[in-house]
Amino acid sequence: MKSVITISREFGSGGREIGKTIADRLGIGFYDKEILEEASKHSGICEDLFRKHDETYTNSLLYSLVMGAYPVSPDGKIYPDMPLNHKIFLAQFETIKKIAEGGPCVFIGRCADYILEGHCPTINIFIYGDMPEKKKRILERYDIEKDKVEDFIRKTDKRRANYYGYYTDRKWGIAKNYDLCINSSEIGIENTVELLLSYIKLHDSD
Repeated sequence: MKSVITISREFGSGGREIGKTIADRLGIGFYDKEILEEASKHSGICEDLFRKHDETYTNSLLYSLVMGAYPVSPDGKIYPDMPLNHKIFLAQFETIKKIAEGGPCVFIGRCADYILEGHCPTINIFIYGDMPEKKKRILERYDIEKDKVEDFIRKTDKRRANYYGYYTDRKWGIAKNYDLCINSSEIGIENTVELLLSYIKLHDSD
């Protein structure tokens, strides 16, 4: 195969599981949280900060001051510098491009579709699902109260959408921004994997 695969996903849709299975079946690299570790190594920024800012953003001056992103001189003047969340995004930006230069792999989230546009051949996928199935999957994997899970899912998706929109100026989950959008609730995780493998094979045979 010749393309890098990027997967954006609604929380609870099984996107990570689908991406990992595809990577294993194709024998290629898989990068989700691994991106944070690699970016930390290359940038020298503490990995805990990458995890704290993972797929989130803030442009709050007060927050940046608290986090030390705006250095203050001895006389108390603020020297505007790049906010910490921007530094973290750019570190991930460069890490994703560097990894992709090594050949086909699977990236989960983190604006990889946007970052790699024009940089290498990509197949950009968005996976979504129906709320009942997403709630069931989240309850099986997380220690969360049943009556709070739907709100948890909505807030997580809102955070991902805001992050994507902030750094790409695109709307997260809109079909025209991806090569393929799939409702994993309709056909199940295993069938979604098989459908995507077929699509990848057809796409890279051109």
